[in-house]
Amino acid sequence: MHFSIIFRVLGVLLMLFSLTMLIPVIVSYIYADGTQLVFFEAFLTTFICGGVLWLPFRKAQHELRVRDGFLVTAMFWFVLGVFGALPLYLSDNTGISLTDAIFESISGLTTTGATVLVGLDLLPEALLFYRQQLQWLGGIGIIVIAVAILPMLGIGGMQLYRAETPGPIKDSKLTPRITSTAKWLFMIYLLLTAGCSLSYWLAGMTAFDAISHGFSTVSIGGFSTHDLSMAYFDNPIILMIAIFYMAVAGINFALHFYAWRRVTLSVYAQDPELKFYLTMLAVGIVIVVSALALSGAMPFNEALLHGAFQVVSIATTTGFASANFSAWPSFIPFLLMAMAFVGACAGSTGGGMKVIRALLMVKQGLREIKQIVHPHALIPVKLGSRPVAERVMSAVWGFIAVYIVTFITLTLVLMALDLDFVSAYSAAAASLNNLGPGLGQVAAHYGNISDPAKWLLCFAMLLGRLEIFTLLVLFTPLFWRK
Repeated sequence: MHFSIIFRVLGVLLMLFSLTMLIPVIVSYIYADGTQLVFFEAFLTTFICGGVLWLPFRKAQHELRVRDGFLVTAMFWFVLGVFGALPLYLSDNTGISLTDAIFESISGLTTTGATVLVGLDLLPEALLFYRQQLQWLGGIGIIVIAVAILPMLGIGGMQLYRAETPGPIKDSKLTPRITSTAKWLFMIYLLLTAGCSLSYWLAGMTAFDAISHGFSTVSIGGFSTHDLSMAYFDNPIILMIAIFYMAVAGINFALHFYAWRRVTLSVYAQDPELKFYLTMLAVGIVIVVSALALSGAMPFNEALLHGAFQVVSIATTTGFASANFSAWPSFIPFLLMAMAFVGACAGSTGGGMKVIRALLMVKQGLREIKQIVHPHALIPVKLGSRPVAERVMSAVWGFIAVYIVTFITLTLVLMALDLDFVSAYSAAAASLNNLGPGLGQVAAHYGNISDPAKWLLCFAMLLGRLEIFTLLVLFTPLFWRK
């Protein structure tokens, strides 16, 4: 393990991250909200700590090995989550504990969207903007790691695209160099954010709200500048814009990359994961809208708008709310939570187990049924026209098994920490799937649960964001052996 290079990388990341804290300083000056000093103190603290980590190892020349990559990736999210909490903790406006500040920060950076804050409409603009910025930075970090880094470590949903998948994605990197890959992904991410923000502004949001919600929509984060989330605006056009951009952000960014480079939409039509993703959303919308309309919960027009919005929001693990969906007929909230387990596509800003794994799980189930009828037949699992290797299927089933066991364990521990079943179930699901809003005690916010429960959920958010194995492998003795 090359700790010198690990500390050097973390130091550089912290120093770079500290610079982002200067952006809310500008926002604070524009709105004269009096929080400039808070962000400047947080910037200095983070920059100095990063420098202390970097300076002794600035000349380290070791190559990063696979195990080093695991440790850097895991520590990247945790360390930035802790230092990202500084402005929230130092501000008198929030009045929250250090635990709450770290929970809010990790929730933002992992694009989970679970919050402990209430009275958002009364908070200074710079603090509100900072929360949205955390999600936006976390979103691009997720994409770069998922598409360019995790496949090189042999993990992650994008690993399934290495030679086994038809269509445009046949390698772990989209371009020969990771830096070039990251640059193109950032450009696409930036363009989507700009388009989303401009659309919101044209639909009636203020410039501040439009940019803020553009950040959290494209990052599939779900933070809002208002307690009522998207319901605050009471604007059907805004909801339809959000539906479109949430769905687009839930698509594998590698597809966006190839569509951009080749100036063609055909790459989308060829991708089996995207077809399954869109089918899942469509079926979910039909079921939820029908249930809302037939139950008399709301008129059909409202059911269509709010039902479609909540299905896309929860299924992509964004977590925006246009209505209090936890009060809808009981099976609907649980159906939405179940859809969040599938989540968005691999290589997107969304959470969950990823659509590609769900698709392979379905195909494997169908193969087993066929195998019963034809026990001696060799029936491969295919994506498009190409067979999927058995080692890939084994990895998918292994991941799903660990994911389910982890979820059950989290739920039981939360119940032991005095949460009722519905609250524990939904909090574990919302955190592990990087969704955000839950049911029961955590339907509105997470501020009323105990500190141990919040720390456990922070761990769950990091588990979900790093696709479990990246973090769990650090707790195995084998990882630390020479």
